[in-house]
Order: sequence, then structure tokens, then C-alpha cells
Amino acid sequence: MRISKNILIVQFIFFVQFGFGQKGNSKELLGRVMEQSTPIEGVNIINNTTQVAAVSDADGNFSISVREGEVLVFSAVNLEPLRRRITLEDLNSSLLMVKMTAKEVELKEVIVNENANITAENLGIIPYGQKKYTPAERKVYTATSTSVDKLLNAMSGRTAMLKKEVKVEKKEALFRKLEYLFEENYYTERLRIPVDDIKGFQLFCVEDADFAVSLNTKNKTMSMFLITDLARKYLTILENEK
Repeated sequence: MRISKNILIVQFIFFVQFGFGQKGNSKELLGRVMEQSTPIEGVNIINNTTQVAAVSDADGNFSISVREGEVLVFSAVNLEPLRRRITLEDLNSSLLMVKMTAKEVELKEVIVNENANITAENLGIIPYGQKKYTPAERKVYTATSTSVDKLLNAMSGRTAMLKKEVKVEKKEALFRKLEYLFEENYYTERLRIPVDDIKGFQLFCVEDADFAVSLNTKNKTMSMFLITDLARKYLTILENEK
């Protein structure tokens, strides 16, 4: 009787540990992002717990590692940000359908600092109004500079790939500017953003057109004004998840 009882105890412990282990395992989740009936390319998806990120392709499809109970943050230009807590049903589905909503963007007046930095235009090195290209933009220009290049690169899909690289480059540049603009304690003490949600909040901010303008024009006063309102909206989203 003692041996049988010990065997039952061992089996019980094994099944309990196995159950917890199964819940703790991450799974590669396949999904598709739609706005009404249209698949959306270039939507940023970030796991708010692990900070693992993905981007939807031309058909709106994405793949990301996630566990039950973790929150995925979806954001894109001209779309309302979306946060979704993953359930067991989501993990067991063959394809997670994510519906996003278009947003109206109204740019506010931006006041640029009168003490502008010295530029190549001010020094007469280049003409005023000349287009300035980033490395990724130069690649797109080169790929479409002649009719032959434009046709060949369009057929091969290289132009579309380079244009996508431009979008990613611009977004990374905004992230870098935002990282240097505010210290961590500004987010936690002034804006009341939890430490674990700072990265998700920064992604939320750079998707806002007005805030992107303030970063690009180096208007810190405007950035501080806008980020306060964005923090209020983001905290409301977090509260609604609870």
C-alpha cells in the first residue's frame, strides 16, 4: 500500500509540472492583419512581455513567438493602435485574424525654433530646396532613376523591398531620437508609465504623426506637450486591458 501511494504521489507531481510547463511554453503564432477587408502591410507587432517584434508582409501575414496571457501591441501609421491579450483559443487557432481601424490624422501647427542649426544650405554648399536622401532612399532613387532600372527592379520586387527598408529606417531614426530625448525616470515618475511598458509606449508615440513631426523638427517643447497626452491615452488602454 505504501509503494502504491508513493507511485500516485509521483504521478500527480509529474502531471502538475507537465501542465505548468505546457502553459509556459511559447508558440509561434501565425496571424493576419486586416483593415475592413484589406490586408495591411507594414504593421508593427511587438510582444509587450518579451519585446520580440515582427512586421506584417504584403498579404498582412505575420509570425511571432508568444505565450498564453501575453499582450501583443499592433501599430501602424494611419491606424488606431491595438493591444490584444493572447488566449489559449488564439494559440490553438490556425490563423489569428486581427482587425484594425483607420484613424484620421490632423496635423497641428508646429512652431520651429528660430535658432536653426547651421546647414549645408545656409553655407551655400548645396542649393536651397534640394532633396536630401537617407541611405535607404538613395537605394530607391538608384533603382528607379532610369526607365530600364525602374522596370527591371519593379519586376524583381527589389523596388518594393527598398521602399519598405526606407519606412523601417525612418521609424528606427525616430526611436533613436526618442531614446535620447527623455530619461527612464521621466516615463515612470512624470508620465506614470510602468517600466515594463516603456518600449511599447515609445512605439505608440512614434506612430503618432504629430509627435513624429516634433521629433524631426527637434521641437522638444512640442514633444513634451504631445507625449503627456499620449501617455494619458496609453494608460487608458492599459487600464481597459485589466
